[in-house]
Amino acid sequence: MSARRRRRADADDEEEEEEGKKKEEEEEEEEDGSDREVDLDEGLVDLDLRNDSDTPDVPPPTDSTPEILKRALSGLSARWKNWWIRGILSLAMISMFFLIIYMGSFMLMLLVLGIQVKCFHEIITIGYRVYHSYDLPWFRSLSWYFLLCVNYFFYGETVADYFGTFVQRREQLQFLIRYHRFISFALYLAGFCMFVLSLVKKHYRLQFYMFAWTHVTLLITVTQSHLVIQNLFEGMIWFLVPISSVICNDIAAYIFGFFFGRTPLIKLSPKKTWEGFIGGGVSTVLFGFVFSYFLAQYQYFVCPVEYNSETNRFVTECEPSELFQLKKYSVPLLLQAVLGWETVNMYPFQMHSIALSTFASLIGPFGGFFASGFKRAFKIKDFADTIPGHGGIMDRFDCQYLMATFVHVYITSFIRGPNPSKVLKQLLVLQPEQQLNVYRTLKSHLVEKGILQPSLRG
Repeated sequence: MSARRRRRADADDEEEEEEGKKKEEEEEEEEDGSDREVDLDEGLVDLDLRNDSDTPDVPPPTDSTPEILKRALSGLSARWKNWWIRGILSLAMISMFFLIIYMGSFMLMLLVLGIQVKCFHEIITIGYRVYHSYDLPWFRSLSWYFLLCVNYFFYGETVADYFGTFVQRREQLQFLIRYHRFISFALYLAGFCMFVLSLVKKHYRLQFYMFAWTHVTLLITVTQSHLVIQNLFEGMIWFLVPISSVICNDIAAYIFGFFFGRTPLIKLSPKKTWEGFIGGGVSTVLFGFVFSYFLAQYQYFVCPVEYNSETNRFVTECEPSELFQLKKYSVPLLLQAVLGWETVNMYPFQMHSIALSTFASLIGPFGGFFASGFKRAFKIKDFADTIPGHGGIMDRFDCQYLMATFVHVYITSFIRGPNPSKVLKQLLVLQPEQQLNVYRTLKSHLVEKGILQPSLRG
């Protein structure tokens, strides 16, 4: 019996020793795993904390100046050569802009869409070039997919708001409009799930960086371009005056800075000077005031853009509102001695143009400073080389995005009132029973107000 007990005791001791060894091995494996995780975290932290000098270089853009211009300006210094290239291309772009204005609001909407897509392409391309060596899966494909989803949402909202009567006549479109937001959300969810499925262990943090990069780019480009189109529907003048004010400020600041600039304005953009900033600001306010007077005289520019479902065309015909009717204003006493006028005839919109022009000259340039800081962060001169002497499309429209938001907020805060045309379109979409209820309620209200006679009740 004692021999058996000893054998059992020895067997138990051996089992305990084996279990102890297994526990030690498991603990060692856990420590090794934790060490690897710490090493990975330290590597990611190093990626976050690296300074600007460690940022990957973006290949410099090529010179896209036409050869004919290069030969014609070959004898000039680099400073004057850039002056003439910028001037000639600016005149060409302004002429093309006037041509598109003449072609109508629909072409302006297409122009805004084209500029939006090109700006998105330029910003996304910078991200792709900077992190190209990491070979992130699906980055560019998902970026363009999200652009498509967001544009589908915003333009669908515009169609529902301004083309309601047209849509109601097309049965195949009614489903898309009725469930537009659900479809938009489903499309976005599909892209979101694709992004999650594309995650690769060694690139987690970089992939989330680029996911955020794409969404911020969408916020800057698509959202703002949507607001530009909303401003256009309020009347072409709300589109032209702000955009022209930013263009005027950019040109005037460049001219004043080129000839008189001595005092640096901001370190982010060393070529910007106080002389250019002040000269451009004064010129912009004067330009906006005069340009508004010219545009306010024509229905084509002041009437809200509406879609005529009978002719299938955009129309700009209306009775101009009080903003666009001449009124007599008293000239301040201090200016009467200078001008020799006691009163002056002006359009009320001209007073609003001063606010728009002031924003374009004081706050608008900060969009350009923001873009300059972005380019310095990635050690690039321009977003692209699309326009010789100017850089990319984003280089020309960096100030316009701030302006678009301001104009939209300004209109909704100080200008826009109830829109009878929009209310009528919404009423026409209702079911017949709902329309009758609205009619009875409105008639009862008008009778109580004394606008309709009680005898009309029926």
